[in-house]
Parts: sequence; structure tokens; C-alpha cells
Amino acid sequence: MQIENAAAVITGGASGLGAAVARVFRAKGAQVVLFDRDAGRGEALAIEIGAVFCAVDVTDAASVAAGIAVAKAAMGRISVLVNCAGIATGARVVGRDGPHDLALFQRTIDINLVGSFNCLRLVAAEMAGNAPEDGERGVVINTASVAAFDGQKGQAAYAASKGGIVGMVLPAARDLAALGVRVCAIAPGVFLTPMLEALGAEIQDSLATDVCFPKRLGRPEEFAALAGFIVECGYLNGEVIRLDGALRMR
Repeated sequence: MQIENAAAVITGGASGLGAAVARVFRAKGAQVVLFDRDAGRGEALAIEIGAVFCAVDVTDAASVAAGIAVAKAAMGRISVLVNCAGIATGARVVGRDGPHDLALFQRTIDINLVGSFNCLRLVAAEMAGNAPEDGERGVVINTASVAAFDGQKGQAAYAASKGGIVGMVLPAARDLAALGVRVCAIAPGVFLTPMLEALGAEIQDSLATDVCFPKRLGRPEEFAALAGFIVECGYLNGEVIRLDGALRMR
């Protein structure tokens, strides 16, 4: 599938990795609809790049269904879904204040894992009605993390949510094969998103010390470039790709 022919929905599209994907896809000619809870940023970015914004809570089935209706009205179809919506949380299983807050664990799983599956299942059902392009009707890209493989202290909830993303890729690809829909995931390392930019250069340099090469944080546009490659490489399916400069977390 060629990017310029794509009709893409990007969750978490108002900022960070999702915004980078939106910018790159639009620059290459794709139609783009942004799903996010941050209406201010989402609407501003949509105006800037010539996309459409829809306020969506990925954990809510009715909200996602309404967003899909907006996307189909704007683009006529949905051929690509890039799931970037997510949160990063940190808490030890047992810390100074006692056991890990269960609500925090559940919220992390709900947004990162359940939210991704909710969008995947509903968008894939819409993709099933697309006319095939080179035999395929759609591509889904989920966002995992290196924490799924080597999560650090305090990352039990986050690593579990991203481990679920990793475990979901192959069975989802197998389930959707008959419909002509491919499913992959990207597992990024430490990327220079707005959250890390706010921490300052000293902390950024510290986070980059364990990266093998190149000795720096990942750039969101590199994540976007890989997402674009996945869309255009029709034989890539059921795979989780680490994008981390050979980083292995301590």
C-alpha cells in the first residue's frame, strides 16, 4: 500500500509519536484523521497539516465508533490505523506507601492495551469493506515499547500493558489475514517526545547513555518513518520491530 493512497487514523495524534506520524503521512500525501482527547492540540495540528481532528477516548467503544464515522465521512474509508494513544506510569509493586495502586495499574492497562485493541477491532471491521489494493485492505500498527522485553523498576503496569501489545500482534494478524489486513507493532526505546523535552538536556543525556548507537534519544520522525515503511512493505506482517539504537534497559 502506498502512503499517498492511504486514509489513516492516528490515535494519540495530537502530540508526541502520533503527531510525528501525522506530519510525515500528510507530507507524503495521505489523508489523515487524528483521534485524541486533547482537543486544543489536536485541532491546532489538524489545521496546520490539513488533517481532520476528532475528540476520541480510545477506551470507550461508543467514542471510537463515533470517531470512525467522522473519519469515514472525511476520507471515504480507513485503510491505515496507527495506535499511538497511551500513558506512561511509574510505581513499584510494593513501595514506600505500600502496594501498587490497583486503579493505576488498571488505568494503564485500559488505555495502553484495551484502548489499542478497541480501536483495532472496530477499525479492522471497517477495513474489511475496502476494495483490495495489491490484495490488502488495511494495515494496523500498534505501539509497544522496549519495556515489554526489559522493563525497569517501577514499570510493572507499563511493561504489562506493552507486553500485551506484543502478544496481541501475531494472533491479530492471523485473525485478520482472511480479510487482507496486516498487523504489526513498533517497540520504541527512549524517544525525544514533549514529556522528555521538558526534563532538560542533562536528563536527556543521562537517558541516552545506555543507547548503543547512535548515542542519542530517538527522534519521533524516525518512528514515523518506520510506520510509513510498514505501510508500504506488503510482506511485513505479524511482526514487532524494536526501534531503540540497540538499547537494552538495565
